Amino acid sequence: MPLFRPPSEAFSLILQVTLGCSHNACTFCGMYKMKKFRVREWPEIEKDINEAAAFPEGVERIFLADGNALALETEMLENLLGRLYQSFPDLKRVTSYAGPRDLLGKSLEELKRIRESGLKLLYLGVESGSASILEEVNKGVSPDEMVEAGRRAKEAGFELSVTVLTGLGGKDKSLENAVDTAAVLNSMQPDYVGALTLTPTPNTALYSKMKKGEFQLLDPLENLQELKWLVERLDMSESCLFRCNHASNYLPLRGTLPQDRDKLAGLLADVVENPNRYRLKPESMRGL
Repeated sequence: MPLFRPPSEAFSLILQVTLGCSHNACTFCGMYKMKKFRVREWPEIEKDINEAAAFPEGVERIFLADGNALALETEMLENLLGRLYQSFPDLKRVTSYAGPRDLLGKSLEELKRIRESGLKLLYLGVESGSASILEEVNKGVSPDEMVEAGRRAKEAGFELSVTVLTGLGGKDKSLENAVDTAAVLNSMQPDYVGALTLTPTPNTALYSKMKKGEFQLLDPLENLQELKWLVERLDMSESCLFRCNHASNYLPLRGTLPQDRDKLAGLLADVVENPNRYRLKPESMRGL
């Protein structure tokens, strides 16, 4: 502990195959600061599988934790996935987080082998499409590398779910964050997009920067304005589920792109212009 998972994996069996995050240097993220990264040994993983397999009925989804299960060697992942589908007869899909450097570190052939073994969906933290913002937050990759990572995941056959962070550029780079992030998403063409709102946590470098007055957070309406700039620039050629209903968001939104883009952008424009018509989530109710 602590253990993290995407909201959509709330009813999945969580199998911890790594501890922490191999990058663990992003200035905004405090999820794994208390953990030293390592890949768990096979006997540890096998013990967990055996315990869970004693009650296999109803296990239809498994999420591989922690931060980036793709850090495992390809052969180990193939063996693990084979064991999971053997041990849980009702299993329909296995998913995991994917760091961009993990995707770039494996060949397309390796990624296809992993996909064919049963890892079906990857969650990729894009955060921002701005080169300067990605550098400032120490994401470890450029926008072009992020796009290449996403494209390779798609080419290998994975479903791809990406997250982005409104407010990550602060007040100075709000428009830049929206415009450049939309460009990266358009190049990547993910199956799912989740837009979260930046919420600095005390154990992060970004939080310290904010406390020193070196980073200015957006207020709720500025965040929604940035989200509008982002949404109105999204150009998805195939169906993409868009969600803005995370605990961190001020206003829950959902739709399917491209058909709902103009409706979502119009709603956001009205909220920004007429905020008294809407009930935005108060700061005390927002989560991470």
